[in-house]
Amino acid sequence: MSALQNYPRITPFLWFDSNADEAVNFYLTVFKNSRRFDELRNPGDAPGPKGSIITIAFELDGQKFTALNGGPKFKFTEATSFVVRCDNQQEIDHYWSKLTAEGGSESQCGWLKDKFGLSWQIVPARLGELLKHPKAIQAPYADEETRHRRTRTRRKVIAGHNHAQIAMPSLVQQTPAT
Repeated sequence: MSALQNYPRITPFLWFDSNADEAVNFYLTVFKNSRRFDELRNPGDAPGPKGSIITIAFELDGQKFTALNGGPKFKFTEATSFVVRCDNQQEIDHYWSKLTAEGGSESQCGWLKDKFGLSWQIVPARLGELLKHPKAIQAPYADEETRHRRTRTRRKVIAGHNHAQIAMPSLVQQTPAT
């Protein structure tokens, strides 16, 4: 691929069955500052129809990727995921709703799978800082009823200290640590 020499040394390479073009177009609508660079088409001597897309070079918010139409042999698993750092609740909600749309699925602790089976972690930028101060995280959910109501929604739940469940919206609020 001609764009390869301009790529970083390490670049994610995503294996799709035969829908790499659909996947790339979908991801370009989810992430700002994204673009499609290049594609490699089948000259006729590779498996698949002549002229069909083999690989697509693209970028999502500054991160370069390559998508491959590799056939049904391999599938995505949770063993590999992409972390999306979010600066506020609006970003969390945006990425969560877009990536779970049209057949995506929710998991726990800020994880989800999109409609192509790729796993994503949607997390607040302050997560590391907040996990060091569990009382700051738990403070907004001191009463059991509020904690129960907020933790029922999977997209809002992440793991805290001592296996406690906490709601993600509290992580983006400026709650002082005690």
